[in-house]
Amino acid sequence: MENGEKINQGQEDEMEIYGYNLCRWKLALVAVGVLCTGGFLLLLLYWMPKWRVKATCTRITLKECDVVLLRTTDEFRTWFCAKVRLRLCPGTDPFQSPESIAGKTLNGHTGHLPESPTEHYEDTAVPLNEVRYFVHHSVTYYWNDLHQAFNYVTGLDDRASCAAIHTEHSKGLSKELHDYRKLFYGINEITVKVPSLFKLLIKEVLNPFYIFQLFSVILWSTDEYYYYASAIVLMSVISIISSLYTIKKQYIMLHDMVAAHSIVRVTVCRSNQEVEEIMSTDLVPGDILLIPPNGTIMPCDAVLISGTCIVNESMLTGESVPVTKTNLPDPSTNSRGVEDELYNTETHKRHTLFCGTNVIQTRFYAGEPVKAIIVRTGFSTSKGQLIRSILYPKPTDFKLYRDAYLFLLCLVGVAGIGFLYTVVNSILNEVPASIIVIESLDIITITVPPALPAALTAGIVYAQRRLKKLGIFCISPQRINICGQLNLICFDKTGTLTEDGLDLWGIQRVENAQFLLTEEKACSESLVKSQFVACMATCHSLTKIDGLISGDPLDLKMFEAIGWILEEATEEETALHNKIMPTVVKPPKQPASEHKPADGEEMELFELQTSYEIGIVRQFPFSSALQRMAVVAKVLGEKRMDAYVKGAPEVVASLCRSETVPSDFAAVLEDYTKQGYRVIALAHRKLESKIAWHKVQNISRDAIENNMTFLGLIIMQNKLKPETPAVLEDLRKANIRMVMVTGDNMLTAISVARDCGMILPHDKVIVAEALPPKDGQAAKINWHYADTMQRSNLNAINQEVIPMKSVNDSLEENQAIDYHFAMNGKSFAVILEHFQDLLPKLVLHGTVFARMAPDQKTQLVEELQNVDYYVGMCGDGANDCGALKRAHGGISLSELEASVASPFTSRTPSITCVPNLIRYELVLMFA
Repeated sequence: MENGEKINQGQEDEMEIYGYNLCRWKLALVAVGVLCTGGFLLLLLYWMPKWRVKATCTRITLKECDVVLLRTTDEFRTWFCAKVRLRLCPGTDPFQSPESIAGKTLNGHTGHLPESPTEHYEDTAVPLNEVRYFVHHSVTYYWNDLHQAFNYVTGLDDRASCAAIHTEHSKGLSKELHDYRKLFYGINEITVKVPSLFKLLIKEVLNPFYIFQLFSVILWSTDEYYYYASAIVLMSVISIISSLYTIKKQYIMLHDMVAAHSIVRVTVCRSNQEVEEIMSTDLVPGDILLIPPNGTIMPCDAVLISGTCIVNESMLTGESVPVTKTNLPDPSTNSRGVEDELYNTETHKRHTLFCGTNVIQTRFYAGEPVKAIIVRTGFSTSKGQLIRSILYPKPTDFKLYRDAYLFLLCLVGVAGIGFLYTVVNSILNEVPASIIVIESLDIITITVPPALPAALTAGIVYAQRRLKKLGIFCISPQRINICGQLNLICFDKTGTLTEDGLDLWGIQRVENAQFLLTEEKACSESLVKSQFVACMATCHSLTKIDGLISGDPLDLKMFEAIGWILEEATEEETALHNKIMPTVVKPPKQPASEHKPADGEEMELFELQTSYEIGIVRQFPFSSALQRMAVVAKVLGEKRMDAYVKGAPEVVASLCRSETVPSDFAAVLEDYTKQGYRVIALAHRKLESKIAWHKVQNISRDAIENNMTFLGLIIMQNKLKPETPAVLEDLRKANIRMVMVTGDNMLTAISVARDCGMILPHDKVIVAEALPPKDGQAAKINWHYADTMQRSNLNAINQEVIPMKSVNDSLEENQAIDYHFAMNGKSFAVILEHFQDLLPKLVLHGTVFARMAPDQKTQLVEELQNVDYYVGMCGDGANDCGALKRAHGGISLSELEASVASPFTSRTPSITCVPNLIRYELVLMFA
C-alpha cells in the first residue's frame, strides 16, 4: 500500500491518511460472505479496520472521500478508520483569519452566526457552506482547502506572539466572532463518556480469545464434554463480570475526576468593553476570562495578562505545593524585549493557568482585575491531552504482544499439522464424516489454553486490588502486565530518594570577592540589613493562604531560617489603590508602621518610613530550564530598587561580574557538593534610578539578570529517606539497574548516589563533559574521574583525559561493571545532537544525570527504551510528568489518588512502592 498524505506531521501523533468511498457491489459481496461464514467474516472485519475499509470501499482523493483510513507512523503501525461528515458554516475555510471571515459573512448585518450547524440566518442573506470533517480520538479534523489536507484547529498558543497577546488579543472577542469560533472549536468540555454495561459486554465478548473459547465450548458440548465445557463457561462468566466491574469503575472514577467543576459560570470581557456571564462550555480561544478573587477551577488553558494567581496544580502534576503565576510580560513596553517571540504554553508555563488546576487566590487592583486570555479549550488543553492519553493509550509493550502472537502462530501451525493428519487418517479408516469434523476441530481447540483469557483478566483485576491495598493506584490497567518486566528504574532525587524538606546547614557569605572564613548564622542580628539576608527574605515564591505561609519547601525553610515576617496586602487595601501593593517582608520585632500609601501615591514618597521593610515589587518565578528565580525589591524609603537572584551556583555565578566571584568558588562548591549538600547561590544588583515602578512590571528578566554581584552560598542538608538504601539494595539483588535523573548539582547527585548505594564505594564514576561546536571547532567530549577533579578547574575539565577507545572497549566487552557514567543536562543535549552513535553506549552505563530539564528526562527515558530496557520511573510528579507518562511504568509519589500525572500513583511517599509494584506484577506474569 503506497504512502498516503500525512497529518500532524512532526508531532507525536503523526499519522498517514487515505481517502475511500463506500462501494455498493463490495458491500453486497461482503454481505454474502458474512452469511456464508455464519458471521465470522463480520467479526474478522471488526477486528481489522484496514481490511474492513478495503473490503467495502474504493480508494479516492481526500477531497471527495466519505471514509478515511488512518495509520500511525510509529513502530506500532496501528490502523483506524473514521467517517467524514459535513457541517454548515458561514465560510469555506476555518483556517482563514476568523476575523476576516466574520467580517465578510456578517457584512454589516446584525444577525448572529448560527449556534448549531443546521441553523440558518433569518435576517441576513449570508450563505452557509459545507465544511467536511472527521473526529478521531476526540480531536476534530477539518478539510483545509488552502493546503488540500485535513488539519485540526489549533489554539492561540500555536500562532500568537507575546506582543500580539497584549495588543491584538487583549481586546476580547465580539459576540459574533465568538459564535463563529465556537462552530469550529466546539464545546469547551472534556467529556469522558461512561459506556453502558451492554456496550462494555459486547466489546469484551467480541475479544478474539472469547470468540475462540465460545467455538471451543460449542465443539466440546457436541462431543459430550459437558462438565469441562460448563467449568470453562463458569470461569469465563466470572472473569467477564469481574472485568466489566473493574472497567466500569475505572470509567466512573475517570469521569468523576474530569467532570469535577468542569462546567461553571464564568465572566468574560467583550470587545465593546462589556462584561458577560456565560457557561464555561461556551468559551473559545481568544475570550478574555476574569478570574474571581475567591478562586476557581480553571475550565481551560489561559495565559495571565494582568494580576497574579496562586494555584494548586496537583490534578496535573501530583504535587500539591502552591505555585505562583504571574502575568505575561508585555515585550512592547520594554526596549530589550523580543517583539516576535511566540507564546508557548511550555516555555511560558509560569504565566499560564492550566485546565483543571485550582486557583486558590488572586491579587487584583482597582481598575485592573485579574485577566487571562484563553489559548486552548476542550481536549486540546493540557488536561485534555492527559485524558486522551488515558482513553486512547498506545500499546505499552509491542514486543511482548508480537512475541505472544508469534507463539500462538507456532501453536496454530502445530495444530494444523495434527488437524491434517487426523483428517487423512480418519478418511483412510473410513470414520464417519461427523466424527472426523469433531475430532479434527477438537485438535484446533488445544491451540489456546481454554482458561487463558479468564486467567489474564482475573490476574489484572486481582493485581489492581492488591496494589490498591498497598496504596498504589492505577489509571492505566493495560500497563500492569509489563511492570513485572521492568529491568531499569529511573529515580528523581529530591523528594524521592531524599526527604522533601531541607534543613539549612549554614551559609557562606562573600565580601570583596572572598569567602568569609567563618560560617555564620543567617538569623544573626549583624546581618539583618545585609544584601545576603535581604535576598533570602525576598527571593522566593511564598504566599499566605488562610493566614499561613505556603510555597516551595526549599523557599519555606530558607525564609523560616531568618525568622522574618511576611505581610501581603488585603483585598480591601488592593481595592483602594491603583498602584500595585507589594508583598512586604521585615525583620522580627520591628515596630508596626502606621503609614499607609494614599491612593495614587508613588513609592518614592515613602521616605517617612522609619522601620526597615522591603517590598517585593516584581517576581520572576523559578524556571527549571533557567535553573534560577529572580525578584525586584525595594527597601521602603529608598529611591532605587534592587534585583536579587537565587539558583544553581554555576548559573548564578555566570550572571555575576567575574571580579565579584571568589577565585576559590569552584573549590568551595566542590567541597560542599561532594558531601551531599544542596547548594544555592545568591546574587544582587542595584538597579538604575531611571527604572521606574511601572516599567519594572513589564521589563524582561534578561534585562534584570546580568552584571550582578555574587553574595554567597546557602548550604542545605538533604537527608536520605530511611527506606531508600534498603529498597535500592533489594533492586540491586534482583539485578534491576538504577539510574538517578535530577535537576540538582552533579557532584551532589553523585554523593547521594554513593550514600544510598546506587554507586558502590569501590566503583569509579566517569564524568562525560560534552562541549558544543565553538569557533569553527567540532563538538568534543572530555572525560575525567569524578573523584579526581582538580578544584582549580571545575568549569573546564581537561585533566586525566580518558581515551575514547578504552571507554568504548570497556562497554562493548561488558567489563565496565564497576564504572558509572555521569553527565549534566547540557552535555546530554550535546551528545544527543552530535554524538548519536555514542549515546546508546553511554546510557547503557550512565547512572547519574544531573541538571536535567523536564523534557530531557523524557528524552532519557526514550533513549533507554531504544536500547531495549523496560523502564520504570519514580518521581514526585512535578517536573517528572513527561518521563512518568513515557516510561513503561511511571510511579508518582503523591497523596492524591485523583491525579493524572502518571499511570501509577503511590500514597506512600517513599520508593518502597517500586519493588512492591514489580513483585506483584511478577507474580501475575508468571501466573
